[in-house]
Amino acid sequence: MPESHRQHFQDELHRLEEQTLGALDLVVTTLDRTLEALEHHDIELAAIVVADDDRIDGRFLEVHQGVLSLLALQAPVASDLRVVAALLHVIKHAERMGDQCVNIAKILPIVGHDPPVNQEILGRIEQMGVLARSEVSQSKQAFALRDVALAEDLVRQDEQINRLNRECFHLAVDVGEQVAFVVTGLFREFSDASRVSP
Repeated sequence: MPESHRQHFQDELHRLEEQTLGALDLVVTTLDRTLEALEHHDIELAAIVVADDDRIDGRFLEVHQGVLSLLALQAPVASDLRVVAALLHVIKHAERMGDQCVNIAKILPIVGHDPPVNQEILGRIEQMGVLARSEVSQSKQAFALRDVALAEDLVRQDEQINRLNRECFHLAVDVGEQVAFVVTGLFREFSDASRVSP
């Protein structure tokens, strides 16, 4: 590949990486708004989260199309091809994270301003959101710096989110056990193979 073409390829790849990592910034903003909307039962803010998802979707399309165009014009070397593949993976997950925020935001108008809330479950969901926000920020930094140790530390944080998620579902199973008690008059703990000891 001629040097001028190679430089153009590198410049375009760098621009696509910046767009991709910028999508993670958009996700962090969306997470912040979603958590605030959830905490305050703010239906208007929830509507903004839903409407702003178009920005993340648009970024996904820009990066995806940009990568395909870049590949169609020039054949990257192996190290660049790894970056290209990683960018497609990262932008896909950024778009999915935005969709998850939208799913949460869409629930708020259904339950209204004063929904029945289990504060324990809400607290865990908010903790998961704060941890997810931290993970997204750290994953962006790890990618930008090519820092494997920082990337591997994400596993520890993810384990915390998984634990909180299991706790939420344990609470839901506890409610189910109470339903069985009301119906049968006998209390029994449901057996669930997915339960993991703390």
